[in-house]
Amino acid sequence: MSFSPTQKRLLIELAREKILQVLKPKDRQGKQERIIPEALRVKCGAFVSLYVDNKLRGCIGTFSEEEPLYTTIKRMAHSAATSDSRFLPIKTEECGKLKIEISVLSPRLLIAGIEEIEIGKHGIYMELGSHRGTLLPQVAVDQGWTIEEFLGNCSRYKAGLDWHGWESARLFTYEATVFDSDSER
Repeated sequence: MSFSPTQKRLLIELAREKILQVLKPKDRQGKQERIIPEALRVKCGAFVSLYVDNKLRGCIGTFSEEEPLYTTIKRMAHSAATSDSRFLPIKTEECGKLKIEISVLSPRLLIAGIEEIEIGKHGIYMELGSHRGTLLPQVAVDQGWTIEEFLGNCSRYKAGLDWHGWESARLFTYEATVFDSDSER
């Protein structure tokens, strides 16, 4: 999937507006009506990651393809700012330092073996019984992980399995179009 700089900027703005709407409801001016281009109405999954001072402060996403992308982005931005159980909610005074990163997801593809995973290109999703977990493609690159470290970390910290739990899990890959508020200024 590819988006124009204008479309990326619009998605970032929609995410930021939703966060501000939640954190500063009294500051709301008249809600700006926006024309949403067809490319942003596609039904696909997405994650919104929030950073303050280059530290992750929230990351929530969905693989659901039931609503338009722009709606998913607003919903995930709201959740990332207020409901990521790993972090305290974003504070109003942090809004000025907030970096928003959006990852628009391709559909997941079941893989036969880990040799199909490309670090930097693929995110991973695993499932074993009721255990499920995912890590976005950029995580392995940011952490400097090998494929085995990528899978082990996803297995232990995301799916709630042991380090080698991925060996018994169904494995999927997906790709993500990633952009952030810093690159869109």
